[in-house]
Parts: sequence; structure tokens; C-alpha cells
Amino acid sequence: MSRNTKSVPEAKAALDQFKYEVASEIGVPLKKGYNGDLTSAQNGSVGGYMVKMI
Repeated sequence: MSRNTKSVPEAKAALDQFKYEVASEIGVPLKKGYNGDLTSAQNGSVGGYMVKMI
């Protein structure tokens, strides 16, 4: 069974914090709330870099 944020509630806050740290590190202006003004490439680069670091 895989562990996800539903089975490990503490993971959600940690992953959110990690997401914003990565976005800041690679220069993506990610903010809490609506980010529909960002391109798919920008959003994808954050997720891709997170996976690479994990």
C-alpha cells in the first residue's frame, strides 16, 4: 500500500512547504492560492524538480 497525504496527514504540510521552497529556488513565482496565471511549463518544472530532489 502506498502512503499518501491522506494516510500521513503531516506529509501535506511538509510537501506544501517543500513545493514553495523549490519554486523559490528555481525562480517560479508560486504563491498560495490561485496560480492560474503561471504556465504549464512553470508548474511542471516545480513538480519535476521536487521529484528529482526526493
